[in-house]
Amino acid sequence: MPTKDRFSLSAWVEESIRDFAKSPANNLGGTHDEPAFDVPLVGFSSGDDPLYAEFKTLIGPFHWTPTEAFTQAFPDVWITPEQLTVITWILPQTRATKADNRKETVNASERWFRSRKFGEEFNVKLRDYLVSRLSDAGYQALAPQNLSSFSMKMSERYGLASTWSERHAAYAAGLGTFGLCDGLITPVGKAMRCGSVVARLSIPATPRPYNDPHAYCLFFSQGGACGKCMGRCPAGAITAQGHDKGKCKGYVDTVERTHALEAYGLEAYGCGLCQTKVPCESRIPSTKTKGDPLMIA
Repeated sequence: MPTKDRFSLSAWVEESIRDFAKSPANNLGGTHDEPAFDVPLVGFSSGDDPLYAEFKTLIGPFHWTPTEAFTQAFPDVWITPEQLTVITWILPQTRATKADNRKETVNASERWFRSRKFGEEFNVKLRDYLVSRLSDAGYQALAPQNLSSFSMKMSERYGLASTWSERHAAYAAGLGTFGLCDGLITPVGKAMRCGSVVARLSIPATPRPYNDPHAYCLFFSQGGACGKCMGRCPAGAITAQGHDKGKCKGYVDTVERTHALEAYGLEAYGCGLCQTKVPCESRIPSTKTKGDPLMIA
């Protein structure tokens, strides 16, 4: 069992996440006996971080704060926001998966489909594993996205949205900012997936080195520079005005699902072309990398 020291507890949580990522569960499935993701990044935010109230205002009243997520799992427990920590992680796509998807122009590569299907199955297990590990150590915990009450809603401002956004939790934890295509640009790039757990414990919040939600996106930070994700989108869902979620979802749910089944025999979906062969694929971009996305493979 970890000590009650906040910093030792932080290290224990990070080690738990990274150790589970070394397990056979982190796999692309089938004949692809290889990890779905590289080494995770881990960050923390406080349950009373003002950003969570802002998310609720911006996304919609249906979006949970950490306290509201906690009460979904523990309805009879009285809790205050400052008693909670949101644990967030980034699962970077592997070099092989990014290299494969970088070559594509219409459909996702097989590895990308597999990382979306089997990789997310691993992410679900990772959430449950961390909740179990924390619970065994005496800490009440839950994974908002794994709850039966988690659902999709329509946001007046953003269209299709969820009752808990792991990308926003990662933003609050200092792990990245949003790009033109809505993807989160992290220190290991935009080609990744997120996960999160809310727990009743105290861990110091990860420093947030930005106050602009688009700080790492060259399109926003460099006055319209870059925009390469627009050209990468086969659905035409990314423009200078932003990301059309409806058009994106329509393409993924029809064209990509059909392709995954017909080409690879996979009941899967995904795309990720806007996350690869772009300057923010594998790092926080700079003006030195914006012209040559292959520099960041």
